[in-house]
Amino acid sequence: MTSTEHDRLSTATLHRLAKSVDQPKYDRGRVRLGIVHLGIGAFHRAHQAVYTDSVLASGDNRWGILGVSLRSSDTRDALEPQDGLYTVATRDGSGDSFRVIGSIGKVLVAPENPETVLAAMIDPEVRIVSLTVTEKGYCYSPASASLDENHVDIVHDLANPATPRSAIGFIVEALARRHANGTEPFTLLSCDNLPANGETLKRVVTRFAELRDAGLGQFIRATVAFPSTMVDRIVPATTDADRTAVADATGLADAWPIMTEPFTQWVVEDHFPSGRPEWEKFGVTFVENVDAFELMKLRLLNGSHSTLAYLGYLAGHETVSDVMKAEGFNALIEAMMDEEISPTLPPLPGFDLDAYKAQLRERFRNPALRHRTWQIAMDGSQKLPQRLLNTIRKRLEQKQPFDRLALGVAGWMRYATALDENGKPIDVRDPLANEFKQRTEGKTSAGELLDAYLGLGQIFGQDLPGNIEFRRTVGDALERLLKEGAARTVAGTKL
Repeated sequence: MTSTEHDRLSTATLHRLAKSVDQPKYDRGRVRLGIVHLGIGAFHRAHQAVYTDSVLASGDNRWGILGVSLRSSDTRDALEPQDGLYTVATRDGSGDSFRVIGSIGKVLVAPENPETVLAAMIDPEVRIVSLTVTEKGYCYSPASASLDENHVDIVHDLANPATPRSAIGFIVEALARRHANGTEPFTLLSCDNLPANGETLKRVVTRFAELRDAGLGQFIRATVAFPSTMVDRIVPATTDADRTAVADATGLADAWPIMTEPFTQWVVEDHFPSGRPEWEKFGVTFVENVDAFELMKLRLLNGSHSTLAYLGYLAGHETVSDVMKAEGFNALIEAMMDEEISPTLPPLPGFDLDAYKAQLRERFRNPALRHRTWQIAMDGSQKLPQRLLNTIRKRLEQKQPFDRLALGVAGWMRYATALDENGKPIDVRDPLANEFKQRTEGKTSAGELLDAYLGLGQIFGQDLPGNIEFRRTVGDALERLLKEGAARTVAGTKL
């Protein structure tokens, strides 16, 4: 039976699920709204929504999730006929397991009716507004981690506060209305891969609020909680083949199932003045300060992931597991982790860093995930500073080599030219893609390309372009990639 012949997943068809599939055992009709989530993409549905589903199943019905899409209607269109239900397929070499998640009650599409989103955000029962809007959704300059006041959405939202477009605009307008109504502010919970993501969110939100009204900015700075988090789970894009496999295994068709790995981690600063779910009962680690965990993950997992994505794509590999099987890549990543990244990390007493790194490499090798290098390569201009460049800054400060990290940066530069090693176009998805094209057009030498990219202060800041060691090391790596190609460069890297 093909997926098109299966009935659609919904509340009415749950009883037809295969017996091996976990499903919500709680009464979803009694669940109350407690969380509004901005950026209702695949990662949230594989991560925070799963933890929250477990809380609801434990009997605490105060934490239902309202999902908000800030751009596309795709997720709403997929989930609405399913009553918000969807399947999480957990995959590794030993096989697949399936669980239907019920924590998301409804999905709104913000551009269709901003007022409906704002009305939900000012509901007194909403005590948390969480975000997975990716780095670019914060409308900030990655090099300075401050608000990009010239961003088109920020300019619009300052002029039209009642009809915002950006996550920042929605947050500030909702907080302003709650304040005017005498309603306690919600806690803002960033779950994106940003350095000190709570602090970064606080910086852009308070700056935006100040630009609207100095008093509002002071109120938010003084009263709103912005706990930082570290989130970790690999979530590849769902394919039609995945949809068919899920339907055949579960007995019901799901328009947008989530494919993920068994590993999941969430570390959160415990600062929720208006209350929070008891996520710790289901594996969440609450800490006083998340900085060390966050740096570890950003540099070891995300930095390695981006390096594998750019170099692996250029070497002709579609998935991360394919890259890890190719000559030299596993050795490159292991040496980069051990020799260049680990010495930049703060101490984590009682944490087995070597075991964590070995586990990361094993996760990268998971053949069941099929995490595409092209997917990871998206939005590199927003990711490079925290994933690779800040680590390089630390190595420069330590006066230590960073050749492998530089190779990752050079891989991004080569990839961002939008032509692969055979002269075929690369579909570069990045907010600065047009600027890359303008800067690099007609330039073919490593020196010309290096100068073109280093002129992007929003990525490289003011320090790295003038650093002789940085220019030399990245320039040499780029020269090798242009002459030898990624596969031969990695295979020949001295470790």
